[in-house]
Amino acid sequence: MTVKEKYEALLAEIEDICHSVSRDPKRINVIAVTKYVSEETTQKALEAGVGHIGENRAEGGLEKWEALGNQGTWHFIGSLQSKKVKKVIDKFDYFHSLDRLSLAEELDKRAKPGQIIRCFVQVNISNEESKSGLSKEEVLPFIEQLGEFPAIEVVGLMTMAPFYDDPELTRPIFRGLRELQEVVAAKQLTHAPCLELSMGMSNDYRVAIEEGATFIRLGTALVGKEF
Repeated sequence: MTVKEKYEALLAEIEDICHSVSRDPKRINVIAVTKYVSEETTQKALEAGVGHIGENRAEGGLEKWEALGNQGTWHFIGSLQSKKVKKVIDKFDYFHSLDRLSLAEELDKRAKPGQIIRCFVQVNISNEESKSGLSKEEVLPFIEQLGEFPAIEVVGLMTMAPFYDDPELTRPIFRGLRELQEVVAAKQLTHAPCLELSMGMSNDYRVAIEEGATFIRLGTALVGKEF
């Protein structure tokens, strides 16, 4: 199947899933994760109508942005080193891995006057030692502290679930993130509306949508893997 065919099939599937759980499919944003594909394939995704591109690394992501950045909305979805903030801050529209005050400070420092940096706070809901992110208990105090940085806006929470052969096992993780997002949103913090959930990848996006995802991050299921 071509990227366009995969995307059209995916949109139909999303509509079915949303119908089954009484959600609006328009609330689901599909991010094509292009870390392992070429600039050409990324272009095909954009031409197919995929409006969001996600990159994990500054180096490869910047190269694609230089060629295609005038198209779509760009997401930095990998772990971001503070020293690389200055290279990417003007290129990406969303940052999905805010998990420490030092990174928030650097983003705020590098922002242009009046610039708002839309961030997802990364949460390690599953408490895996191999994964980055805050523990569930750390999230609210961390987000409250982010009010010190005027350029930072917390648009939502992000998590990466463990890979399971049975995606159903991810449900408690996604549900836990949604419940935490609702707690943060209820605080009505000016700097942290926290209305979005970035969760669900190629193996488990169906469960993530059922549990409230508003951004799903798809690589192999949408654009494949070339290298």
